Amino acid sequence: MTIRLLLADDHPVVRAGLRAVLSAEPDFEIVAEAPTAEAAVDRAGAGGVDVVLMDLQFGPGMHGAQATAAITARPGAPRVLVLTTYDTDADILAAVEAGAAGYLLKDAPPEELSAAVRTAASGHSALAPSVADRLMDRMRTPAAALSRRELEVLELVRDGLSNHRISKRLFLSQATVKSHLVHIYAKLGVDSRTAAVAAATERGVIRRR
Repeated sequence: MTIRLLLADDHPVVRAGLRAVLSAEPDFEIVAEAPTAEAAVDRAGAGGVDVVLMDLQFGPGMHGAQATAAITARPGAPRVLVLTTYDTDADILAAVEAGAAGYLLKDAPPEELSAAVRTAASGHSALAPSVADRLMDRMRTPAAALSRRELEVLELVRDGLSNHRISKRLFLSQATVKSHLVHIYAKLGVDSRTAAVAAATERGVIRRR
């Protein structure tokens, strides 16, 4: 059976490299490329695609996790395999919750990438070992792991937003934002916004700005 692929990445060199590697596999056919997340959603919705290889960061516009959610929400949608350079808790959770069938890092060897594509196409999950380890760590120590909402709040703190602006962005009350920050501080063992961001980036929980 031929697996039809859509390559979604904003870097032409990356797409060319993926095309070169994946075209060498006899059961793969690259049917389209998309330089933006929006284009990936449109092309995936047009049909004739089995697996979308999705980057997370596309610059201005839609994020890869948003595109993944838009694609997987449709009936009979292709499977989405995230292929990125980021392995933070925030990125992984966003992709998994958006419906990604797999999460692989761009430094994966060609044979691992090809195996992940086949695994995703068969309806199973394909996770990079480091990603699987991070998810397992979260499951082993759920009380110490930041929730998806806490990660969102912390990312906005990192970006310099005040509690008031965070509340507006996330449609929360300022009291709820403060409550999230209290929980974040406790889980990270810190007592300030700056220390929370530093600890979270050091541990790979969120990206550095």
